[in-house]
Amino acid sequence: MLCLAVLSSAFAGGAALSQTTSADGYETRAREAILIDARTGRVLFEKDADKLIAPASMSKLMTMVMVFEALEAGKLSLDQQFKVSEDAWRRGGAMSGGSTMYAELNSSVRLEDLIKGVVVQSANDACIVIAENMAGSEVAFASRMTERARELGAATASFRNATGLPETGHVMSVRDLSVMARHIVTSFPKYYGYYAIPEFTWNGIRQQNRNPLLKDYPGADGMKTGYTKEAGYGLVGSAIRDGRRLIMVIAGLNSINERRQEAQSLLDWGFRQFRSIDVYAKGDRVGQARVWGGRGRHVDLLADAPVKVALTAQEQASADIKLVYKGPLLAPVTAGTEVGAVRFVVDGVTVAEVPVSTASAVEADRSMWSRALDSLFIMAFGS
Repeated sequence: MLCLAVLSSAFAGGAALSQTTSADGYETRAREAILIDARTGRVLFEKDADKLIAPASMSKLMTMVMVFEALEAGKLSLDQQFKVSEDAWRRGGAMSGGSTMYAELNSSVRLEDLIKGVVVQSANDACIVIAENMAGSEVAFASRMTERARELGAATASFRNATGLPETGHVMSVRDLSVMARHIVTSFPKYYGYYAIPEFTWNGIRQQNRNPLLKDYPGADGMKTGYTKEAGYGLVGSAIRDGRRLIMVIAGLNSINERRQEAQSLLDWGFRQFRSIDVYAKGDRVGQARVWGGRGRHVDLLADAPVKVALTAQEQASADIKLVYKGPLLAPVTAGTEVGAVRFVVDGVTVAEVPVSTASAVEADRSMWSRALDSLFIMAFGS
């Protein structure tokens, strides 16, 4: 039987925090912006977050979603060779004047190198190569991107290509982009590391990752820049601090420098909304478990490690601490036996979990009547 005990329905640990609105007086020069907590999806800040915009290369996030999902499903492998067509070479290569990895015409490129080209170099030729080899054409691939994005919750995203190059109808909101980014972060930890690669060399040409956060923002490890004359400068960025990850999307900035400043400012503001709280120290009593057939009917349970969480004021008011163990325990019980876990839950999401162990030994009660009484008690009332 799995026993679940809710230790507190509204956590009140740590110092009291003032309640904040999603903006709390914060302002940004970005035309559109959103900041979310990656763990829960909670929106901390938004500005015109549902306005449809030309996303430029930020829409390459969805190109990678399609690749990562196919890899996870076993439909592709990182060593798979993709051929570079003339269309990919002409529209996405050196002669196009756009972002490129300089893939050679009719050459074959490993999928992992194409991924690095897209993620690090924002390579349009790599995107087109991926689209053509996965779906037969870029148009067909874009249609699949739209369908899948909307399934994920990016409700207004519409793709016309795999690159983000300007095209009528290729639009989405910064909220849509945050959904794609969070899906990559939470669903593909094995591949997310590509976004932190600082540079990539292909065909003898070394190119730097264009994400300004990677250079001087502590904890930053992704994700994607974007720029066209129509869209202005944009960035999907992510950083982690004290175990808490934030994802931000900004768009419509006037310069590279303004994009960097606004990205760092928004993340700084977001991290200030969280306060780190020590919930349990190692060895703290977190509850007790029912024991069957023992000389004692209960045994205390202790945390095997510290529990520390970072919470906003809203989360602090609604968080639950839950003790989970398989029970009732059968005597004899040995001290120090791991029997379950204590979980810290915010909005239905477990944000911290540590094992719990028995604090003391419980000897078996050999009395037939005592064991029979225990059995009746469990049948009648459960654990």
